[in-house]
Amino acid sequence: MRHGKKVNHLGRTASHRKAMLSNMAASLILHKRVSTTVAKAKALRKYVEPLLTKSKSDTTHSRRTCFAYLQNKESVKELFDEVSVKVANRPGGYTRILKTGYRLGDNAEMCVIELVDYNEDMLTSASTATGAAKKTRRRGGKKGSDAASTEATAAPAAETKAVPATDAGTTAPAVEAQAQAATETPDAPAESTDSNDETKDAQ
Repeated sequence: MRHGKKVNHLGRTASHRKAMLSNMAASLILHKRVSTTVAKAKALRKYVEPLLTKSKSDTTHSRRTCFAYLQNKESVKELFDEVSVKVANRPGGYTRILKTGYRLGDNAEMCVIELVDYNEDMLTSASTATGAAKKTRRRGGKKGSDAASTEATAAPAAETKAVPATDAGTTAPAVEAQAQAATETPDAPAESTDSNDETKDAQ
């Protein structure tokens, strides 16, 4: 049993595994994405992310340390000149693993491991998602949305009530007259006309 064994040996000797991870890390830094199996990608992530963190301090010691792991001058130059600038503001989590299905020959689970800051499609979609309203799956969020909807409905009602008060001199009598006309019975207008005729005859 392998209780507590955190290192995946990947079916290789220590020297073979070290050389393979070094080669894959150099390829990832140069090409920004590598297609491999999920097991190798997870091992590569633990291998390359400390190097990306170390590249944030561009010193001779850091360059020599990274070269000891990568054994590739071009990848070290790319790492300190280009990649370190991109990941300068990111506090870890520099890589992303995207699963792509299963290999036909041995049915191994395949994936693409890539540098997060170099996938422009993902970056644009993330920026638009943060700009839009954030959706949560918690039930507590419904209370806030209900309160906001009630406030939104209450605001137009308050505005409509405030309109007659501003034009009290002109619109208020008309509104009162309409209200009285609605409450009066159909016979009421006839009586008012008769009373008007009587007053005219008296004059």
